Amino acid sequence: MSISGPLRAVIVDDEASARERVRAALQALGDVDVVAECADGDAAVAYILAHEPDLVLLDVQMPGLDGFGVVQRVGTARMPPVVFTSGYAEHAVRAFEACAIDYVLKPFDDARLCAAVARVRTQILARAAAQLASNGDVGSTDPRVRLLLDVLAKQSKPRLHPDALVVRVGGAFEVVRVNEVVWVEADGNYAQLHVAGRTRLVSRSLAALERDLLDPARFARVHRSAIVNVGKIQKIEPLFHGDLLLVLEGGARVTCSRRYRERLEELLYFTT
Repeated sequence: MSISGPLRAVIVDDEASARERVRAALQALGDVDVVAECADGDAAVAYILAHEPDLVLLDVQMPGLDGFGVVQRVGTARMPPVVFTSGYAEHAVRAFEACAIDYVLKPFDDARLCAAVARVRTQILARAAAQLASNGDVGSTDPRVRLLLDVLAKQSKPRLHPDALVVRVGGAFEVVRVNEVVWVEADGNYAQLHVAGRTRLVSRSLAALERDLLDPARFARVHRSAIVNVGKIQKIEPLFHGDLLLVLEGGARVTCSRRYRERLEELLYFTT
């Protein structure tokens, strides 16, 4: 672990846009070298074990091996200092309560991430000084990593579909209840949540939200760029070629293409 010079950092996130955002913020610091980027947990474990970086910026929720699974797989003896990143309040709180070094909620601002990295550097320097003072008797393992694994071992399985997520609005964070989301619209690598007459931008793609957040028993993909809360559908009108027009709570009108109609019909009972 580096005592002086730039920190060697690894960014782990399944979203390319999120990795780019973190990389740009770290590079602006001038004292952090991004030595690798990993799009999944398995690749992260392999890199960490092989190269022993100084810092890991670790997304909590990823397909396959998630962020907590990466920590467990690497183990307490070899896990570098970690800053968890998360778009979901539930997971950020879990990381915080498990005594992670730090966590940042997406979408984050550069100052918040910089503060987390600064705390990591302070921790590295403090442990290095303790090792020198004790002639190397102080181990390199962060005790908070051990505590994290202990807490995770005692916790029940996390819910697959959180009840809420946290969205940055200006300089504050807003908690959005998932059951209040009327529909979700793709916006490039991001998505717009339509909630009770307002919209909120989240730094997750439509596919990622469908996979990680939205309960398939309540939400249905109805178009390549739209997911609707089935419980918010108030009227359905037939269109040409098997398409449907969905009139949602609040008056929004969203097209259900023929390609996705079968999925919608699995969640709604059509009497005729």
